[in-house]
Amino acid sequence: MRPENPSQSDHDEDAVDDLAETAPGRLGSAIGPRGARIGAFALALVGVLLLARGVAASNAAVGLSEASSEGLSIPRWLYVATGGAAIGASALLAGFVTDRGFVNRVHEWRHGLGTRDRLRGVGMAVGSLLGALLIALIVYRGITGPQVSTINFAVVVVFAGGRAGLTMAAYAIGNPWPALNPFRAVTSRLPTGVVDYPERLGRWPAVAGILLLIWVETTTGVTNTPNLLAAAVAGYAVVALAGAVLVGSDAWFRNADPVSAFFRFYGRVAPLAWEDGRLRLSLPAMRLVEGWADEPRRDGGDGQTVDADDARLVRGLDDVAIAVALVWELTFSGFVTTEQGASVIRGVVGVGLPPILVYAVLFIGGFVVFYGAFLGAARIAVRRILTARTPRELVVAFAPSLLVIAAGYHLAHYFAFFLSLLPSLSAVLADPLSAPANPVVFTLPAWVSALNIVFVLGGHLVAIWVAHSTAYQLFPSRLQAIRSQYPFVFVMIGYTAVSLWLISLPSTTPAYLG
Repeated sequence: MRPENPSQSDHDEDAVDDLAETAPGRLGSAIGPRGARIGAFALALVGVLLLARGVAASNAAVGLSEASSEGLSIPRWLYVATGGAAIGASALLAGFVTDRGFVNRVHEWRHGLGTRDRLRGVGMAVGSLLGALLIALIVYRGITGPQVSTINFAVVVVFAGGRAGLTMAAYAIGNPWPALNPFRAVTSRLPTGVVDYPERLGRWPAVAGILLLIWVETTTGVTNTPNLLAAAVAGYAVVALAGAVLVGSDAWFRNADPVSAFFRFYGRVAPLAWEDGRLRLSLPAMRLVEGWADEPRRDGGDGQTVDADDARLVRGLDDVAIAVALVWELTFSGFVTTEQGASVIRGVVGVGLPPILVYAVLFIGGFVVFYGAFLGAARIAVRRILTARTPRELVVAFAPSLLVIAAGYHLAHYFAFFLSLLPSLSAVLADPLSAPANPVVFTLPAWVSALNIVFVLGGHLVAIWVAHSTAYQLFPSRLQAIRSQYPFVFVMIGYTAVSLWLISLPSTTPAYLG
């Protein structure tokens, strides 16, 4: 049954759909009205114009690394042409790929690789022991090890190994945290659930926790003060254990634990996941298309089979906030680690405001702007098309596409950082109880910085495809599916243009936080 309100416009769209069905493989067969094509080309033009300002030689804005790749001279016209063309192509995608069967085949493709009975039990047991050992060593070596960040086990493992490497593994392969999480393994053997988790809170505690962890990472000096990092990790461990005992392990790690939510959301981008008791391979990011036309798959994203109602990754505005937070936190860290960003902050502080207040307003205010822009896109989309779906339904449906953008941002921020510190990470893991005498840091060739553009644009293009597939799940009318995407594509272009601008700027130590 068609959920949209019947009208003359609806009949016109049905006529266009009938035309499309006669030749589903041809480009533009469902476009019909000239306005859809004009809108797509307008988005392409906006993409070029947004990228045409402020582009210079490129350096990676790698949040935690003071040493980045050598500057890569990229001609202004080439940078603008490449970025504008890619973003324009993503906008045109919404107007020309109209074969619903092809779209569905792409995101529904699966290939079984094994069964849970063979792999899950041993992997979870070994992983939880390894996770417990690593956390114990992080706290111990953070306190007793040399208070030099480049050779201290805690700093190198947390930021090079966890913040960079483990996160990349989450969206490249699959969510590793359920196997490594020692707190779930411990609390699963204890009497838990003293009180019921308040369902009205949803996952807002996880949103607050993610923002808090980002704030601690950015402003407190944990990236270069090992004993402070050890205290932060120990504090997180106490909160995780107490929370799991208080409300129950499943409720805590599914709704309130920020680290679990962080890896769960990134892990849905990956091609590997447990579905119906089997390890299955899909195309990257295609599990983000959550089957609004049918019942969602029984994949909780955390290594466990769950009820169909719980399988959908984004179910409410709290989950939308998590997706936006993962995009915003990388934009924020990218801005404050550029020379231009540091200059702006120094200028604002110069009028007499405390630096911590300036950072707080920028951090919270920027998140509110990013979140509000995505909510606003949903309201505009509902006004543009005749549909019985609410803005809340649309923003929840399209939010998973933001996770691909976040993965591209993360790769641009941390890929070079991870490669440069890989020898140091290997050294501290090989001998965790003593600091390396001669730590090695790779000096990367200048062309590595050019990959940052590829990562950002690649994430953007895949995100547009996820949004395109989602629209075809939501609407039986092709024109409604096409038109519903335009406001979200505008917002995504804005996010991507800001990120491309940031990676074009030289990086530096954040003002007042170095």
